[in-house]
Amino acid sequence: MFLPLFLLVYYATPTRLKSYAILAGSYVFYAWWRVDFLGLLFLTTAFAYVIGQKVSQHRGTSRGRSYLIIGVVGCLGVLGIFKYLNFFIDSFAALVGTDTAGLGIHWRLILPIGISFYVFQALSYLIDVHRGDAAADAPFIDFAAFIALFPQLIAGPILRYKDLEDQFRERTHSIEMFSAGFARFIVGLAKKVILADAVAPLADLAFATDNPGMALAWAGAAAYMLQLYFDFSGYSDMAIGLGKMMGFNFLENFRFPYISKSITEFWRRWHISLSNWLRDYLYISLGGNRKGPARTYINLMLVMVLGGLWHGANWTFVLWGFWHGSLLAVERFTGWDRTAKNYWFALPLTLLFVLIGWIMFRAAYVGEAFEVYGGMIGLNGIFGDPTVWMSITRESVALTALAVFAVFAEPYTWNALSNERNAMLQPNVDGTAAVVPVALVLQTIAVLLIGTVTILKLAEQSFSPFLYFQF
Repeated sequence: MFLPLFLLVYYATPTRLKSYAILAGSYVFYAWWRVDFLGLLFLTTAFAYVIGQKVSQHRGTSRGRSYLIIGVVGCLGVLGIFKYLNFFIDSFAALVGTDTAGLGIHWRLILPIGISFYVFQALSYLIDVHRGDAAADAPFIDFAAFIALFPQLIAGPILRYKDLEDQFRERTHSIEMFSAGFARFIVGLAKKVILADAVAPLADLAFATDNPGMALAWAGAAAYMLQLYFDFSGYSDMAIGLGKMMGFNFLENFRFPYISKSITEFWRRWHISLSNWLRDYLYISLGGNRKGPARTYINLMLVMVLGGLWHGANWTFVLWGFWHGSLLAVERFTGWDRTAKNYWFALPLTLLFVLIGWIMFRAAYVGEAFEVYGGMIGLNGIFGDPTVWMSITRESVALTALAVFAVFAEPYTWNALSNERNAMLQPNVDGTAAVVPVALVLQTIAVLLIGTVTILKLAEQSFSPFLYFQF
């Protein structure tokens, strides 16, 4: 009910007041989870805005840099306390041979939903103001609406104020843009409900089974690889679509990552907003590739380890980041990222490396990941316990096959449909409106059919949150 009500209010609101509608709607959306953590979101927003003003006033001076340090430490402090304090307490307790109860600690901090995303957006704003890439002259209401923008508030993509500041001042609302956004939203929801949720049981089965057989280990790892992509890219599609329905153009967050021929290319296509954030605000700040080969490899490793830790306070994420950092360093050293030409060799090899990493990423603890690795190399036999396979349905197998097909067909169908739609909507040379062809009508009908099937599927299944909510 939230979306149609919000859109009615939003479009009924005068242009000069639309940021108020966005902020009010986004705060209601966030507070529906927990009202108390809405206060943390607001305080983080107000803190970043005030510090940003100070950084701008004293930019280029030591005082300006001091304000930037205060802002960065303050934002990271909020993230560190809520996201990593439990982890550090648990690690310290294990180090001294006890548990948290043995330390006299009987509480756990709750992780505020979306905190990793809105803190990174606040940080990028402060750094961009310091660098002169963004102005600090926006009204507070626009900045607060940017931080709280509900389509991407709780699972990205990570937006930057410098990319949206002009759109907050002026943006276009049209039937064409709204319909394109609606179609993108439906496609994203279908990715989640029809594909990601369908392959999830196979992934869950593999990781829940003690010492899985080779077949189940490989099938479950591949299923998770598909689930994570369709779940997260589906959410990003929904966010981008919702943004278009409100007149915003968000940057793409995925560009068909499973057709990559190297890990370097993979990170240009996967979670692009995070990859670019880590590159622009961490890798470059550490010196990038400007301080010699050895320092470049160290920087790559450090950035990916911290990127892994950003996903969660668990050693599995640290090892996942270390794995990708190592691969990036090797590719840079060997030049593989520039010389990988043989598609039929480079693609499977890249997918294998990504798959190995996703197992550690998915595992609840390091030992669970190594149980799956052991199954993959045949330590537990080919099929393992045959009764385990009884829970896999024909529907799940069929939709998994559809998901595999969709991964490799998506780049071609998406590009063709986008080009065709853009050509269809171009006005005629004499300035008159273009006639809407039958193909566009058929596309619209297809989107409505997909949407109907998705809603019916959603209604029959149990609650299934997006995977990236946990981050």
